[in-house]
Amino acid sequence: MRRVADSLLIIRRQLVLCAGRTVPPCCFRSSRLWTRVALPGRNPASGASSRFFERTLAGKDAMQAGHRFAESAPGHDGAVHVRGPLGTDGVERVAEEENLRVAALRGANGDEDSEAESYRDGRTGEVDQETKGRAYAWCRDFLSGSWKSISEADFQISIVSGGLSNLLYKCSLPDHVQPVGVEPSRVLLRIYGAILQIQCHGVDSLVSESVMFAILAERELGPRLYGIFPEGRLEQYLPSKRLHTEHLQDPAISAEIACKMARFHRMVMPFNKEPRWLFGTIDRYMEQIMNIKFVREAHIKKFKKLMKYDLPAELASLRALLAATPSPVVFCHNDVQEGNILMLDGRDRNSSDKLMLIDFEYSSYNYRGFDFGNHFCEWVYDYTHDQWPFFKANLDNYPNRQQQLHFIRHYLVESEDTALEDRAKVEEEMIVEANRYALASHFLWGVWSIIQARLSKIEFGYMDYAQHRFDSYFKQKKLFA
Repeated sequence: MRRVADSLLIIRRQLVLCAGRTVPPCCFRSSRLWTRVALPGRNPASGASSRFFERTLAGKDAMQAGHRFAESAPGHDGAVHVRGPLGTDGVERVAEEENLRVAALRGANGDEDSEAESYRDGRTGEVDQETKGRAYAWCRDFLSGSWKSISEADFQISIVSGGLSNLLYKCSLPDHVQPVGVEPSRVLLRIYGAILQIQCHGVDSLVSESVMFAILAERELGPRLYGIFPEGRLEQYLPSKRLHTEHLQDPAISAEIACKMARFHRMVMPFNKEPRWLFGTIDRYMEQIMNIKFVREAHIKKFKKLMKYDLPAELASLRALLAATPSPVVFCHNDVQEGNILMLDGRDRNSSDKLMLIDFEYSSYNYRGFDFGNHFCEWVYDYTHDQWPFFKANLDNYPNRQQQLHFIRHYLVESEDTALEDRAKVEEEMIVEANRYALASHFLWGVWSIIQARLSKIEFGYMDYAQHRFDSYFKQKKLFA
């Protein structure tokens, strides 16, 4: 328990600094969030309805959905367009490439998109000087040791891509400087994004998340905590590779994710065990959306289109559906997507313990079905796309019935709480549970993304993403609910 004690000591020290303190405005100027967002997709049901769902979505509807999405995110099929020699063929290829770039700068309905135009050249790769200065000060003050002996000029920092809720950076000592004690030579800096700073303001939230982080580290279910402050924290940097969307379809990886999720769900944590998180969060986001004001023309047009949905009435319908869907309350991660799963270096490729879940900002007691459905939605989305809107979606990647059963069966084996004679019945119930709660995933991350479009400075097409989530929600609702 030494790590927990050490982490709590850090928290205790910071409470004196945090008490009665509001988040400084500078935090809102740099908010690249590292939340993982849940993803939309098809929701197969069991039996005949499952086959109908798969057949429908894999056919004409899926093709149309993919085509519509291609208008806002060209290249979603993964094709690589190579600029050839400048002969006739080369000119055609250059023209094709330029047409794709122009298409990427149009909104979901084909209109010119000024927001997309801002990112014609892709993502920003440099760390601004203000962020570097703050990161240097945090590392120097919290890590001490060799970090106190280096200048800001020698301090090394680079962007860790993929975050949608937080800004993430790798901070390192220069190669010629070695640790003099127990201080690490490199750490991960997480700067909370604006939506988390609003959602998680106050000492109580700081303590809750930090206690959770420390407990998970002690149980070797998460990285170690090195520093905590109002704007973010310093974490252990784990040599690893982040998973990509296509890895989720690998049977061995899917099986291990299921086992990790089952272990997570078995934990007993010192937090409120009432499942208020899901609809409490949605209600809070809905209240903000009803009063939100956009200033960019591109945002205003997209927001008006989204508001044509009767979201309050739809939310009431979703509540009723999930109230009729049995799902046990467990400690949920709430954001199990590929960017929040590390493949640890130095582990045997055939090992059943090579993955680690990270990023617990949204973790809470919640309905188990949300973790299932949210994860299945994540099979659809690739957030590593380096051109506007900085994501790709392929609804055909939503797990089919057999892939869902594969996941559920490994989850149940790890849970060890289902009698063999009940297994088939339980599996069918869990498929319904997962795919109904996938609707909640669409809705939650849809409204989340609208707010992100107003608050966040992260380079991401939040309004395009919100539109896609709600389009997927209504498509899936017709086929399943």
